[in-house]
Amino acid sequence: MKKLLILFAALGLCSCAQNATFDPNTVADSTNQIARVEPLSWWTGMKTPLQLMINGENISQYNLTIEGGSGVEVTAIHKADSPNYLFVDVAVDANAATGTYYLVFSNGEESFKYPYTIAERREGSAERKGFTTADAIYLLMPDRFGNGNPENDSTDCTSEKADRKAFFGRHGGDLQGMINGLDYIASLGATTIWPTPLLLDNEPHESYHGYACGDYYHIDPRFGDNDLYKEFVAQAHQRDLKVIMDVVTNHCGVAHWWMKDLPFKDWVHVFPEYTGTNVCFSTNMDPNASAYDLNLQESGWFVPSMPDMNLNNEYVLNYFKQWAVWWIEFANLDGFRVDTYPYNEKEPMSQWCKSVMAEYPNINIVGECWTSSIPQLAYWQGGNANKDGFDSNLRSVMDFPLQEAIGHALSCDAPGWGQGMTRVYDCLSHDFVYHDLSNMMIFAGNHDMTRIGDVIRKNPNRAKIAMAMLATMRGIPQIFYGDEMMLCSADLSQGHGGLRIDFPGGWAGDKTNLLTAKGRKGQHKELFDFSARLLNWRKSKPVIHNGETMHFMTRDNTYAYFRYDDTDAVFVYINNSGETKSIPWSNYAEIGSSLKDGRCVLTGEAAVVDDETKVAPHSVIIVEYKR
Repeated sequence: MKKLLILFAALGLCSCAQNATFDPNTVADSTNQIARVEPLSWWTGMKTPLQLMINGENISQYNLTIEGGSGVEVTAIHKADSPNYLFVDVAVDANAATGTYYLVFSNGEESFKYPYTIAERREGSAERKGFTTADAIYLLMPDRFGNGNPENDSTDCTSEKADRKAFFGRHGGDLQGMINGLDYIASLGATTIWPTPLLLDNEPHESYHGYACGDYYHIDPRFGDNDLYKEFVAQAHQRDLKVIMDVVTNHCGVAHWWMKDLPFKDWVHVFPEYTGTNVCFSTNMDPNASAYDLNLQESGWFVPSMPDMNLNNEYVLNYFKQWAVWWIEFANLDGFRVDTYPYNEKEPMSQWCKSVMAEYPNINIVGECWTSSIPQLAYWQGGNANKDGFDSNLRSVMDFPLQEAIGHALSCDAPGWGQGMTRVYDCLSHDFVYHDLSNMMIFAGNHDMTRIGDVIRKNPNRAKIAMAMLATMRGIPQIFYGDEMMLCSADLSQGHGGLRIDFPGGWAGDKTNLLTAKGRKGQHKELFDFSARLLNWRKSKPVIHNGETMHFMTRDNTYAYFRYDDTDAVFVYINNSGETKSIPWSNYAEIGSSLKDGRCVLTGEAAVVDDETKVAPHSVIIVEYKR
């Protein structure tokens, strides 16, 4: 075991990143032969098959049985290419006794035991509801949102240390900082939180973003630990906030503990020399694509520090299926966002989605399918009538084409033909391509793109227009932290490092505290109040959640649309031009003539809209009606 401990030290892993269930005091034989057993625990009543991945020096030389209760037994043992792994199929009866079982290892000369917990599921767990059009998602980066515990900014067992001045370094944000900000997020009117990855990322540089996982079963100690993550979710739920976990199945980090000793030679995609992905998403649906290009798309590495997982290996796929279920069950999650979705092998990922949804039929999963092509985006949404018969089983997709249209439109002062707000009209005119508009995540910006405040050149009125569109259009709105107050990049030249700013007030000693009403003044207060009014209003508006859309074409940098159902309608008029405009209400007679009892959503006052109604430059009006 001494060799194993040296190996883990070389990988930079600390005790908090090893198996949380291991307690030498409870093991009959104290040889400490086992390094890891994953999943860390399991539950009765699960549909997902349990396959333990056991890691320990020469563990493949041992046989395995289970003792300690009824209804739990080993059904098959699979050896890997490395002698230091076993993959063990375990049957857990629905009525199995709960508590501590023991994995009993024996090689004919010696035997030892390892404790393993089988627990009872949370009541109603399988019926949990995911995020829907009734929700508004708040995306934040944990390292940049708030530092609630300065004691964990740097740890002895992780490579990168905190340096708040470094654009691409760790700043010290953590789970406690997120907990401290829950009341702020709830007051904004958001109903769901999407933090970027919180699992251990032990890369020596740029580990703050979390997308190069070093341990799939443990929270990065610089954020907290598994129990604090569970507490964060519980605290969010107490405030009627759902929680989405950001997961990465396509790649891990080169500092992941298994990279020093892969279970199978094809556990990750291996080339004679470093080979990156060609980022050619069209190979997944292109009838003319070559197998060569498709292989590079699926198997090439994302970047040199992120080895590409081989989901065609059945053990890798099983690992990720039960890993996803474990986190939902352990932390009581409400959904997943899957990073770099089209980079994965599509058929195994379809099976992954199907497996998760079989365990939790009402949960939601949204995939990052970053493409400007509307037909290619539609291809990835589950249930789409794809010509090749492929079904991703992925319930939701991120609407990148609409994000591009919003950004281009709002940054346009003197639009040419097809530019300005016509870009938004044109984008939405392609809605006939999509299978399920209710499961489109819409957004003006996120952690990977220029902040909307920078795009619109710090124009607060256009920031209001962006928020108004997110609050009233079809789909599920997502707001990037700080965009509700038009926070801008610290330094545009720094790209990702510059736009992923520290949220003012999340750190002790901040001169400005935007987390509190008292700390918000001037433009910050004006924009927060505007955003909060809209997001809190939309919570109880089924016409926004599920209504139809009717929009009207103009080419003067204005845009008008209605959201409507049988009983209600909401009218939105956007004047993105530099001139005062009169609303051409008569043009909207096919829907407008039947509307009555108008009320301005932004002021709460009665409103009458007609051909004489004037709208100031760079402004929006929102009026709700009864039909």
